[in-house]
Amino acid sequence: MPGPELSSFMMTGASSSLLVLLLLNTLLLAESSAAVDPCCYFPCQHRGVCVRFGMDRYECDCTRTGYYGPNCTIPEFWTRFRETLRPTPGFYHYILTHFKWLWDIINNTFLRDMLMKIVLTVRANLIPSPPTYNSEYEYISWEAYSNLSYYTRILPPVPADCPTPMGVKGNKQLPDPQIIAEKFLLRKQFIPDPQGTNLMFAFFAQHFTHQFFKTYGRMGRGFTKGLGHGVDLSHVYGDTLDRQHALRLFKDGKLKYQVVNGEVYPPTVLQSPIHMNYPKNIPSEKRFAVGQEVFGLLPGLMMYATLWLREHNRVCDVLKQEHPTWNDEQLFQTTRLILIGETIKIVIEDYVQHLSGYFLKLKFDPEMLFGIQFQYSNRIAVEFNQLYHWHALMPDTFDIQDQKFSYESFIYNSSMLLDYGVETLVESFTNQHAGQIGGVKNIHSYILKVAVGVIEESRLLRLQPFNEYRKRFGLKPYGSFQELTGEEEMAAELEELYGDFEAMEFYPGLMIEKAQPNSIFGESIVEMGAPFSLKGLLSNPICSPIYWKPSTFGGKTGFDIVNTASLQKLVCLNVKKCPPNVAFHVPDFNLGKSHLRRKPSTEL
Repeated sequence: MPGPELSSFMMTGASSSLLVLLLLNTLLLAESSAAVDPCCYFPCQHRGVCVRFGMDRYECDCTRTGYYGPNCTIPEFWTRFRETLRPTPGFYHYILTHFKWLWDIINNTFLRDMLMKIVLTVRANLIPSPPTYNSEYEYISWEAYSNLSYYTRILPPVPADCPTPMGVKGNKQLPDPQIIAEKFLLRKQFIPDPQGTNLMFAFFAQHFTHQFFKTYGRMGRGFTKGLGHGVDLSHVYGDTLDRQHALRLFKDGKLKYQVVNGEVYPPTVLQSPIHMNYPKNIPSEKRFAVGQEVFGLLPGLMMYATLWLREHNRVCDVLKQEHPTWNDEQLFQTTRLILIGETIKIVIEDYVQHLSGYFLKLKFDPEMLFGIQFQYSNRIAVEFNQLYHWHALMPDTFDIQDQKFSYESFIYNSSMLLDYGVETLVESFTNQHAGQIGGVKNIHSYILKVAVGVIEESRLLRLQPFNEYRKRFGLKPYGSFQELTGEEEMAAELEELYGDFEAMEFYPGLMIEKAQPNSIFGESIVEMGAPFSLKGLLSNPICSPIYWKPSTFGGKTGFDIVNTASLQKLVCLNVKKCPPNVAFHVPDFNLGKSHLRRKPSTEL
């Protein structure tokens, strides 16, 4: 046996070793903690920019935010004054959607223009211009600015080395996207939009946005095909010069067409040899050739493609009569500018007007912005692309006259346009309700996979949490899942899956958020989507002081076509018999109809 001295030495040595191990473990934990990027905590508020220094230090750049302090949380005097007086977005929405008698008066006075100018400037100022980040660069760089192959981003990606996928909050692993979609988005029973939105709106939304939402998966996520980042009508004319030339007639400025039963329709791929996405079983003579290669997917998209084709050729005839000396190229190019103007006019005064539910009559008048600083350029953001996935608009069946078409019989039905004609499709889509988008489980099972793909994409692109976007757009962050949903059962399920509300994802948050009263979706889509939309529309070059004048559009006649455009005119000037009630809402819609009122949150 060892002597007392040796035993004491061994005990002392063991204690020393234990202390050393404990010390090393503490140092390792400290080093591991220090290695966490402090920007993972999203410490910088009010648009402050987080910059990491070393391993564990950061600074918030509060320049021109109106705030100061370590985390940009202390308001400057005028900021405090403005914030004290500024009503909440909910208050604005209530005022704009109530008191119709008052708005009927305002809409006929100078106050309409004054309020419209405020709406445009306040909304547009929320979108950074020039662009800031993209999915490759989470900091300001020349590449992020100049590389048009990327979607831009409003917020940089979540740093790659954060403890959790959403920064530092929430579970270590995000829930399965399929589970999220099936639990919170999958339709059990069709819920019509309480604003009376119809399928004319639903198909217009798809048709219109495909000119600037062109995710290019072959290059990786976060990329867009083509260089267009705005309303350029590339979905009508093609996104490359080769595609455009294949679609042009090269006579009198017109596009190629075919005549069937006395009506003008798009040419086939045999007449315009371009790539179109059709299943192999669709013969070439039944494949329409148009600017956007995916429009063969739905007859509603091809209906709009036909209307714009007819409108282009109609305007060419008008310009040809006004300018008999103009050649084909000038007729084509000027007509394209006119149709761009028509599109923006329709989107603001018909499409956005309906979507907003406002009693303020929206107005397309670029001159309202001429006296202020405004940049006439636009970049499409990946967040805008995610936000605009409104597949809940689609019904259970598509009702054409007395026949109901399932998804299987409607999708890639290349003969439906010719079988029924534009007038019948317009009338049928006008009369059929579209679904409510937000706050309810309303995506049809056939297209639920699209929502799953959006969630997967957002994770690959490391989008910041939903609350960070709420704050970025001047909205109060939610404090709980129950505050988001307005009920308890779904909130509890979300909390179990995510662990913490600060880990709530962007797209699911938008779709699950409780809808505003009698509205198609919740507050966040309105307050985030409107700035993207209005900035993108009014920053078009034709809206600039240099372009916005009659000569750009071939003189007063062409300028008048732009300034008097409407959805109804687009349809009725391009069909033999104008269908009744052409609009983005079902005929004679009344918000008071009991069967269309928003269902209580307990029925989600």
